[in-house]
Amino acid sequence: MVALESTILSHGLPPGRNREVARRVEDAVREAGAVPATIAVLGGVPKVGLTEAELDYVCDPANQLEKLSRRDLGAAFALGRDGATTVAGTAALAHAAGIGVFATGGLGGVHRGARETWDVSADLDVLAQTPILVVCSGVKSILDMGATLELLETRSVPVLGYRTDRFPAFYRRESEFEVPWRVEDPRQAAAVVAAHRNVPGGAGVLLANPIPSEFEMAADLHDRLLAEGLELLRTRGVHGKEVTPVLLEHFHTASGGVSLDANEALVLSNAALAARVAVELAGARA
Repeated sequence: MVALESTILSHGLPPGRNREVARRVEDAVREAGAVPATIAVLGGVPKVGLTEAELDYVCDPANQLEKLSRRDLGAAFALGRDGATTVAGTAALAHAAGIGVFATGGLGGVHRGARETWDVSADLDVLAQTPILVVCSGVKSILDMGATLELLETRSVPVLGYRTDRFPAFYRRESEFEVPWRVEDPRQAAAVVAAHRNVPGGAGVLLANPIPSEFEMAADLHDRLLAEGLELLRTRGVHGKEVTPVLLEHFHTASGGVSLDANEALVLSNAALAARVAVELAGARA
């Protein structure tokens, strides 16, 4: 099985397109031989695997789902709220349900200026404490990638590059930072995950999969949008969990749809890769 987050559906993509992406991502997992499990909290009940009607509900902006990290789950359960799960929330619920592989778009990380703000995504600590494989396209360039990778090292989280020696930067295939380990195929990735699960500590594994080359954003466009997005965050005083939605909205509206196509492509690629690794892991246990 492959866990899928729901925040990208409720907060990351525009209405209509979000529902289409939900269908395509689940189909990508099935086509690779695994079972998709999109995760959300509805009426205070954690749902691991959504029905078509539940996917419709999550994707409808009129329902105003909360954005749920791991810290928010207890409150949402007790108060009977509807919520879409972030990477941290999804990883926690997936692990509780016995699912060991999770596909997403980008991992949260250490924000720029974190020395002053202490703005560090809960994704990192949850990954350090949860024995789950997270397949993503690195982290967004709004973040401090070097500090993020240092923190992952400190938390003993292995970082694997899928057919790359450089850590991906979400819309861009490469950043200036190297990955500690490289794997060439799903079987190698599964072997590393299986071996790591026998190492004491309980940390997860990060598999960094670059965006497909045909959907990579041009460097000049990316750099312009990033500079504009950083200034927008500064002038609005945006911080914490609102940073990513505001930044994504700017990229989507100011790129003429280029970032939407890129976001969809990388999520589909990550879901398909996660499914192939999940199949290898299941075969190894059989």
